[in-house]
Amino acid sequence: MNSIAPQPPPPLFTGASDQRFVIALILLGGVYVVLIVAMLAADATFTSPGHLLRALQSPEIRHAIWLSLISCSLTSLLSLWVAVPIGYGMSRIRFRGQSLVDALLDIPIVLPPLVVGLSLLILFQTPPGRLIERIMPVTYAVPAVVLAQFTVAAAFAVRTMRATFDQINPRQEQVALTLGCSRSQAFWLVVLPEARRGVLTAATLAWARSLGEFGPILVFAGATRMRTEVMSTTVFLELSVGNLEAAVAVSLLMVIAAFTVLLVIRRFGAGQNWNRNC
Repeated sequence: MNSIAPQPPPPLFTGASDQRFVIALILLGGVYVVLIVAMLAADATFTSPGHLLRALQSPEIRHAIWLSLISCSLTSLLSLWVAVPIGYGMSRIRFRGQSLVDALLDIPIVLPPLVVGLSLLILFQTPPGRLIERIMPVTYAVPAVVLAQFTVAAAFAVRTMRATFDQINPRQEQVALTLGCSRSQAFWLVVLPEARRGVLTAATLAWARSLGEFGPILVFAGATRMRTEVMSTTVFLELSVGNLEAAVAVSLLMVIAAFTVLLVIRRFGAGQNWNRNC
Protein backbone atom coordinates (compact mmCIF):
# COMPACT_ATOMS: atom_id res chain seq x y z
CA MET A 1 0.00 0.00 0.00
CA ASN A 2 1.35 3.41 -0.96
CA SER A 3 1.88 5.63 2.01
CA ILE A 4 0.50 9.14 1.94
CA ALA A 5 3.05 11.80 2.68
CA PRO A 6 2.16 13.81 5.80
CA GLN A 7 0.92 17.29 5.08
CA PRO A 8 2.80 20.19 6.71
CA PRO A 9 0.87 22.04 9.41
CA PRO A 10 -0.77 25.29 8.35
CA PRO A 11 1.18 28.43 9.18
CA LEU A 12 0.25 30.16 12.41
CA PHE A 13 0.50 33.66 11.02
CA THR A 14 -1.56 34.17 7.87
CA GLY A 15 -2.66 37.72 8.55
CA ALA A 16 -2.71 40.52 11.08
CA SER A 17 -5.86 39.15 12.79
CA ASP A 18 -4.29 35.70 13.10
CA GLN A 19 -1.17 37.20 14.62
CA ARG A 20 -3.20 39.03 17.25
CA PHE A 21 -5.17 35.87 18.00
CA VAL A 22 -2.06 33.73 18.48
CA ILE A 23 -0.39 36.39 20.61
CA ALA A 24 -3.50 36.58 22.80
CA LEU A 25 -3.42 32.77 23.23
CA ILE A 26 0.25 32.88 24.22
CA LEU A 27 -0.29 35.69 26.70
CA LEU A 28 -3.32 34.13 28.36
CA GLY A 29 -1.92 30.61 28.49
CA GLY A 30 1.54 31.83 29.41
CA VAL A 31 0.30 33.25 32.71
CA TYR A 32 -0.44 29.76 34.02
CA VAL A 33 2.77 28.29 32.62
CA VAL A 34 4.80 31.06 34.24
CA LEU A 35 3.03 30.42 37.55
CA ILE A 36 4.01 26.72 37.52
CA VAL A 37 7.60 27.49 36.55
CA ALA A 38 7.81 30.18 39.23
CA MET A 39 6.60 27.79 41.95
CA LEU A 40 9.12 25.13 40.95
CA ALA A 41 11.90 27.70 40.74
CA ALA A 42 10.98 29.05 44.18
CA ASP A 43 11.21 25.56 45.70
CA ALA A 44 14.52 24.90 43.99
CA THR A 45 16.09 28.19 45.08
CA PHE A 46 14.74 28.09 48.63
CA THR A 47 16.35 24.77 49.47
CA SER A 48 19.89 23.58 48.92
CA PRO A 49 21.70 20.24 48.54
CA GLY A 50 22.59 20.51 52.22
CA HIS A 51 18.93 20.73 53.19
CA LEU A 52 18.17 17.69 51.04
CA LEU A 53 20.98 15.70 52.63
CA ARG A 54 19.90 16.64 56.14
CA ALA A 55 16.34 15.68 55.30
CA LEU A 56 17.45 12.32 53.96
CA GLN A 57 19.49 11.71 57.11
CA SER A 58 16.39 12.00 59.29
CA PRO A 59 15.07 8.53 60.26
CA GLU A 60 11.49 9.83 60.20
CA ILE A 61 11.80 11.21 56.67
CA ARG A 62 13.56 8.07 55.42
CA HIS A 63 10.73 5.99 56.87
CA ALA A 64 8.19 8.26 55.18
CA ILE A 65 9.97 7.90 51.83
CA TRP A 66 10.09 4.11 52.03
CA LEU A 67 6.47 3.86 53.14
CA SER A 68 5.45 6.19 50.31
CA LEU A 69 7.29 4.10 47.72
CA ILE A 70 5.83 0.83 49.02
CA SER A 71 2.27 2.09 49.50
CA CYS A 72 2.17 3.91 46.15
CA SER A 73 3.46 0.84 44.30
CA LEU A 74 0.96 -1.43 46.04
CA THR A 75 -1.84 1.06 45.37
CA SER A 76 -0.88 1.22 41.71
CA LEU A 77 -1.09 -2.58 41.37
CA LEU A 78 -4.41 -2.75 43.21
CA SER A 79 -5.79 0.06 41.05
CA LEU A 80 -4.96 -1.88 37.89
CA TRP A 81 -6.76 -4.96 39.22
CA VAL A 82 -10.02 -3.00 39.35
CA ALA A 83 -9.39 -0.45 36.59
CA VAL A 84 -8.85 -2.98 33.79
CA PRO A 85 -12.10 -4.98 34.30
CA ILE A 86 -14.19 -1.90 35.10
CA GLY A 87 -12.80 0.08 32.18
CA TYR A 88 -13.33 -2.83 29.79
CA GLY A 89 -16.85 -3.51 31.05
CA MET A 90 -17.90 0.14 30.88
CA SER A 91 -16.47 0.42 27.37
CA ARG A 92 -17.81 -2.78 25.82
CA ILE A 93 -21.00 -3.63 27.74
CA ARG A 94 -24.19 -1.59 27.71
CA PHE A 95 -26.56 -2.16 30.62
CA ARG A 96 -29.38 -0.44 32.45
CA GLY A 97 -28.12 2.04 35.02
CA GLN A 98 -24.74 2.47 33.33
CA SER A 99 -24.87 6.25 33.67
CA LEU A 100 -25.45 5.86 37.41
CA VAL A 101 -22.47 3.53 37.77
CA ASP A 102 -20.41 5.94 35.68
CA ALA A 103 -21.32 8.78 38.05
CA LEU A 104 -20.49 6.66 41.11
CA LEU A 105 -17.03 5.94 39.73
CA ASP A 106 -16.34 9.68 39.58
CA ILE A 107 -17.31 10.37 43.20
CA PRO A 108 -13.78 9.87 44.64
CA ILE A 109 -12.51 12.37 42.06
CA VAL A 110 -14.98 15.17 42.78
CA LEU A 111 -15.35 14.71 46.55
CA PRO A 112 -13.15 16.83 48.84
CA PRO A 113 -10.25 14.65 50.05
CA LEU A 114 -11.18 15.16 53.70
CA VAL A 115 -14.66 13.81 52.98
CA VAL A 116 -13.15 10.67 51.45
CA GLY A 117 -11.04 10.10 54.56
CA LEU A 118 -13.97 10.77 56.88
CA SER A 119 -16.18 8.37 54.92
CA LEU A 120 -13.57 5.63 55.22
CA LEU A 121 -13.27 6.31 58.94
CA ILE A 122 -17.04 6.03 59.40
CA LEU A 123 -17.14 2.88 57.25
CA PHE A 124 -14.86 1.09 59.68
CA GLN A 125 -17.11 2.08 62.57
CA THR A 126 -19.96 0.01 61.10
CA PRO A 127 -20.40 -3.67 62.10
CA PRO A 128 -18.68 -5.04 58.94
CA GLY A 129 -15.83 -2.58 59.48
CA ARG A 130 -15.42 -3.57 63.12
CA LEU A 131 -15.32 -7.23 62.07
CA ILE A 132 -12.47 -6.46 59.68
CA GLU A 133 -10.69 -4.52 62.43
CA ARG A 134 -10.82 -7.60 64.68
CA ILE A 135 -9.14 -9.67 61.99
CA MET A 136 -6.60 -7.05 60.88
CA PRO A 137 -6.17 -3.52 62.28
CA VAL A 138 -6.80 -1.01 59.52
CA THR A 139 -7.69 2.39 60.98
CA TYR A 140 -4.64 4.47 61.90
CA ALA A 141 -2.36 1.74 60.60
CA VAL A 142 -0.41 1.10 57.41
CA PRO A 143 -3.35 -0.64 55.64
CA ALA A 144 -5.30 2.59 56.09
CA VAL A 145 -2.63 4.44 54.10
CA VAL A 146 -2.95 2.04 51.17
CA LEU A 147 -6.76 2.02 51.32
CA ALA A 148 -6.96 5.82 51.42
CA GLN A 149 -4.63 6.10 48.43
CA PHE A 150 -6.44 3.32 46.57
CA THR A 151 -9.88 4.87 47.01
CA VAL A 152 -8.87 7.99 45.09
CA ALA A 153 -6.16 6.69 42.74
CA ALA A 154 -8.27 3.82 41.41
CA ALA A 155 -10.87 6.28 40.10
CA PHE A 156 -8.22 7.95 37.92
CA ALA A 157 -6.97 4.56 36.71
CA VAL A 158 -10.54 3.53 35.81
CA ARG A 159 -11.02 6.68 33.74
CA THR A 160 -7.72 6.05 31.94
CA MET A 161 -8.52 2.43 31.16
CA ARG A 162 -12.01 3.20 29.91
CA ALA A 163 -10.63 5.86 27.57
CA THR A 164 -8.02 3.34 26.42
CA PHE A 165 -10.57 0.64 25.60
CA ASP A 166 -12.84 3.20 23.93
CA GLN A 167 -10.01 4.03 21.51
CA ILE A 168 -9.35 0.39 20.59
CA ASN A 169 -11.26 -0.65 17.48
CA PRO A 170 -13.58 -3.54 18.50
CA ARG A 171 -13.32 -5.03 15.00
CA GLN A 172 -10.25 -7.10 15.87
CA GLU A 173 -11.99 -8.49 18.93
CA GLN A 174 -15.06 -9.37 16.86
CA VAL A 175 -12.88 -11.13 14.30
CA ALA A 176 -11.28 -13.18 17.07
CA LEU A 177 -14.75 -14.17 18.31
CA THR A 178 -15.81 -15.30 14.83
CA LEU A 179 -12.64 -17.42 14.60
CA GLY A 180 -13.65 -19.42 17.66
CA CYS A 181 -12.12 -17.46 20.53
CA SER A 182 -14.13 -17.04 23.69
CA ARG A 183 -14.71 -13.58 25.08
CA SER A 184 -11.94 -14.09 27.66
CA GLN A 185 -9.50 -15.39 25.05
CA ALA A 186 -10.20 -12.41 22.79
CA PHE A 187 -9.61 -10.09 25.72
CA TRP A 188 -6.29 -11.63 26.80
CA LEU A 189 -4.90 -12.28 23.32
CA VAL A 190 -6.20 -9.29 21.35
CA VAL A 191 -7.54 -6.43 23.48
CA LEU A 192 -5.14 -6.37 26.43
CA PRO A 193 -1.94 -6.37 24.29
CA GLU A 194 -3.40 -3.40 22.38
CA ALA A 195 -4.07 -1.63 25.69
CA ARG A 196 -0.57 -2.09 27.12
CA ARG A 197 0.33 1.59 26.89
CA GLY A 198 -2.95 2.54 28.52
CA VAL A 199 -2.20 0.08 31.33
CA LEU A 200 1.20 1.70 31.86
CA THR A 201 -0.40 5.14 31.84
CA ALA A 202 -3.05 4.08 34.37
CA ALA A 203 -0.44 2.52 36.64
CA THR A 204 1.88 5.52 36.61
CA LEU A 205 -1.01 7.95 37.02
CA ALA A 206 -2.32 5.98 40.01
CA TRP A 207 1.19 5.93 41.48
CA ALA A 208 1.62 9.68 41.10
CA ARG A 209 -1.85 10.38 42.50
CA SER A 210 -1.12 8.17 45.50
CA LEU A 211 2.12 10.01 46.17
CA GLY A 212 0.31 13.34 46.45
CA GLU A 213 -2.60 12.07 48.52
CA PHE A 214 -2.91 13.90 51.84
CA GLY A 215 -6.44 14.54 53.14
CA PRO A 216 -7.77 10.96 53.26
CA ILE A 217 -4.52 9.70 54.76
CA LEU A 218 -4.48 12.36 57.47
CA VAL A 219 -8.08 11.62 58.52
CA PHE A 220 -8.16 7.85 58.10
CA ALA A 221 -4.56 6.79 58.81
CA GLY A 222 -3.22 9.70 60.82
CA ALA A 223 0.30 11.07 60.62
CA THR A 224 2.12 9.07 63.29
CA ARG A 225 5.89 9.32 63.07
CA MET A 226 7.66 6.09 62.05
CA ARG A 227 4.29 4.39 61.55
CA THR A 228 1.79 5.93 59.12
CA GLU A 229 3.84 8.92 57.99
CA VAL A 230 4.24 9.30 54.24
CA MET A 231 5.89 12.08 52.28
CA SER A 232 2.77 14.23 51.97
CA THR A 233 2.11 14.09 55.71
CA THR A 234 5.81 14.69 56.38
CA VAL A 235 5.47 18.10 54.73
CA PHE A 236 2.54 18.85 57.03
CA LEU A 237 4.37 17.66 60.16
CA GLU A 238 7.54 19.58 59.35
CA LEU A 239 5.53 22.74 58.72
CA SER A 240 3.65 22.28 62.00
CA VAL A 241 6.94 22.38 63.94
CA GLY A 242 8.34 25.27 61.92
CA ASN A 243 10.95 23.26 60.02
CA LEU A 244 10.36 24.98 56.69
CA GLU A 245 13.64 23.84 55.13
CA ALA A 246 12.84 20.14 55.65
CA ALA A 247 9.28 20.65 54.40
CA VAL A 248 10.52 22.28 51.20
CA ALA A 249 13.20 19.59 50.76
CA VAL A 250 10.60 16.81 50.96
CA SER A 251 8.31 18.79 48.66
CA LEU A 252 11.11 19.04 46.12
CA LEU A 253 11.62 15.27 46.29
CA MET A 254 7.91 14.81 45.58
CA VAL A 255 8.12 17.23 42.65
CA ILE A 256 11.04 15.27 41.19
CA ALA A 257 9.17 11.97 41.60
CA ALA A 258 5.98 13.37 40.05
CA PHE A 259 7.90 14.93 37.16
CA THR A 260 9.63 11.61 36.47
CA VAL A 261 6.28 9.81 36.42
CA LEU A 262 4.85 12.39 34.02
CA LEU A 263 7.82 11.91 31.71
CA VAL A 264 7.17 8.15 31.72
CA ILE A 265 3.52 8.76 30.80
CA ARG A 266 4.48 11.15 27.99
CA ARG A 267 7.14 8.78 26.67
CA PHE A 268 5.39 5.42 26.83
CA GLY A 269 1.72 6.17 27.42
CA ALA A 270 1.07 8.60 24.58
CA GLY A 271 1.24 8.49 20.86
CA GLN A 272 -0.09 4.95 20.44
CA ASN A 273 -1.67 4.19 17.10
CA TRP A 274 -5.01 2.63 18.01
CA ASN A 275 -6.11 2.16 14.42
CA ARG A 276 -3.74 -0.55 13.30
CA ASN A 277 -4.76 -2.68 10.36
CA CYS A 278 -5.68 -6.30 11.03
